[in-house]
Amino acid sequence: MDKFLYGIDFGTTNSALAIYNEESREIAHTIIIPSLIYFYEQRNSDGTPNFVVGEEAISAYLNEGMKGRFIKSVKQVLSRSSFTETRIQNKRYTAADLVAIILKELKGRADSLIGENCQKAIIGRPVFFDDDNVQKDTLAQTRLSKAAELAGFNEVRFQFEPIGAAFAYERTLSKKENVLVADLGGGTTDFTYLVLNPEKANSKNRKSDMMATGGIYIGGDSLDAAFMWERGTPYFGKHTQYEATSGKRLTVPKSLFANICSWEQMNFFNGPRIKKDIEDYYYFSGKNRKFKNLLTLIENNLGYSVFRSIENTKITLSGANMARFSYQEMDIEIDEEISLPDYEQIIAKDVNRIANYLDQFLLQHHIEPTNIDSLFLTGGTSLVGSIQKLFKERFPHVNLNSGDNFKSVATGLAYSGYLFEK
Repeated sequence: MDKFLYGIDFGTTNSALAIYNEESREIAHTIIIPSLIYFYEQRNSDGTPNFVVGEEAISAYLNEGMKGRFIKSVKQVLSRSSFTETRIQNKRYTAADLVAIILKELKGRADSLIGENCQKAIIGRPVFFDDDNVQKDTLAQTRLSKAAELAGFNEVRFQFEPIGAAFAYERTLSKKENVLVADLGGGTTDFTYLVLNPEKANSKNRKSDMMATGGIYIGGDSLDAAFMWERGTPYFGKHTQYEATSGKRLTVPKSLFANICSWEQMNFFNGPRIKKDIEDYYYFSGKNRKFKNLLTLIENNLGYSVFRSIENTKITLSGANMARFSYQEMDIEIDEEISLPDYEQIIAKDVNRIANYLDQFLLQHHIEPTNIDSLFLTGGTSLVGSIQKLFKERFPHVNLNSGDNFKSVATGLAYSGYLFEK
């Protein structure tokens, strides 16, 4: 019987699973799904939870008129001690429970392909789940471990995601190279500097080849949040004034709009107290039309569809100088042109933070740019023009290489079987 292990890249935006045959030393299949869960408005008739995962979550969300609960970017709550649970369909779900739903979906699809119940997995993790915070990092990995257990894995090892990407890239090389890997995902940007050698691709111990790792809690979601703050929130009543007492006008708290810019907040931004506060602000604002959009957004769970429009704008601007930020749903109407310079200015703060961290990473680990033979970029955010420009300016002497931005990490994780060796 063939022996299999799974390499799992549980991502903020998408999740991938590579099936590795340990006897033939080949990748048998790779599965990719969006990291999405949609809970229908009602439970099943027998009382069991009623939800769908991945591509089906998008269809169900739209077909049911967005009445249920749509969960996106759940990876970002793993390190949040303030998040303990949420109630959906009258059932409590912890962070581990929600992650386990996605991992179990991946496992089920993979098991059906190989005809076995594979319980062995190497799961990727960012270098830091939440910047350099040991306590939050430990909490996140503990929750991820629990999720893997709930999903049916009893043999689990963890590998840094950029190292996984590096091992996938190594298989394309013809000679030994010093490689800087940048993994730019939805939630984090991670760096690894290591020696890659195609002659060592199947070696059991690669610790001596890992020279430096580091990361920062900025990714594609950060860029989308910045765009939502600058260009989206004005359509939902940012800067709206309300009359708290007769003759005294105040501006609605900005915290309301910060919450709708962050998926980790918006996923659970529907409590009765919050809704009551929003309704009060709407009333005392004289029923401001744009503030009404905020009520519509929250009450009808429209967050994903709005951010989908933002992402489409971002994708268009990765290859064009102009794009339309357009959204029409339930009386919410957005339609404006966004130029590439405008977009670059909106995301400049986050791109600069990545650039500053990269400089710090190189300095801290005594890495001379001239000693870097190759640069490997992976992750969907690596396609953003400002990101490409950043690396080209920092390393003009090095070619930018990339693999499949959605499969590379999972494939490399599956090649990390040495982690099971004692």
